[in-house]
Amino acid sequence: MSLGAAFDAFQKQVDANPTQVTEARERREMFKTSLGGESDVVEVWGSGSLRRSTHIGPKIHDLDLVVVFNPDEHPGWGEPGDSAADALNVLGGKVNKLLGATNGTVAKLVRIASPRNHAVKCFIDLPGDDNGFTVDAMPALKHYGALLIPEKNSSLWISADPLYLVEEVKKRNADWDYFLRMVRVLKAWRKRAEVEGKVKSLVMEVLALHHLPGGFSRPEALKRFFTAAATAVGNGPVVDPAGLCGEIQPDLDRMGLRNSLLDAADLADQACDASDEGHADDAKKLWREVFGTDFPAPQGKPKAGPALIVPAVAPRPIKDAPQG
Repeated sequence: MSLGAAFDAFQKQVDANPTQVTEARERREMFKTSLGGESDVVEVWGSGSLRRSTHIGPKIHDLDLVVVFNPDEHPGWGEPGDSAADALNVLGGKVNKLLGATNGTVAKLVRIASPRNHAVKCFIDLPGDDNGFTVDAMPALKHYGALLIPEKNSSLWISADPLYLVEEVKKRNADWDYFLRMVRVLKAWRKRAEVEGKVKSLVMEVLALHHLPGGFSRPEALKRFFTAAATAVGNGPVVDPAGLCGEIQPDLDRMGLRNSLLDAADLADQACDASDEGHADDAKKLWREVFGTDFPAPQGKPKAGPALIVPAVAPRPIKDAPQG
């Protein structure tokens, strides 16, 4: 198996099952059709990774929707106070009326519709089910080319523009056909990062948007990404690319992520050198260290020739540093 074929095989492990993608899109359309028929709803559209095609597998567990309301039908929405919670309750009531598992008039699909901070979390399966499917439906108002969305915890409405990232990702993939696939690969890699807590997938997607170069082979692009992303994370927080919502993950262990990116950069650099020198099996071993056992291992007996000595990458000590 060539190195390119190994990356193709790894991609299949990363990507969601096509059947799962089809089912998620069908559920999204059901929500869009049902909620879009309400007299006070202007439009309903998908957001999140499914909309951007950056979701990973093996199973899709959730999807995101934006439900844009007519402000004339809801005086006071968009203003500080109880209107934030009211918008979430109104949307939750519509979900129960239209799609509730007991009395839904369109389909009996949603077991529980629970208003959260920004969205109504709709449980298709029982809460706590590890394989359960949820839909996050977020009420919104149009506002100067972007959106106002409720924030129940603060009793405020905040500005957001989820379509900005949708369009930017689309542009990047038009310029480089591998962009979406490599974003999914990097989202899978984040689970291997040695950090306190976890790294949100959106953090990796935004880092890829800014630091994953197009026009290179997949190995070369990944090598350059790991180095550039490590520098970026070390220099400051990862923020909303639309410039509206600030830091994406305030509790991110930035130094842990930076060090993990640097370790991956070291391995990726060695892997690219090994490949350039004709040591394909050594390159696969190194990429397997980066991505884990889902990346194919070399098969068969190695060809005769000088062996490449690969230095081990020592874990980087995590130093105390300001967390912006």
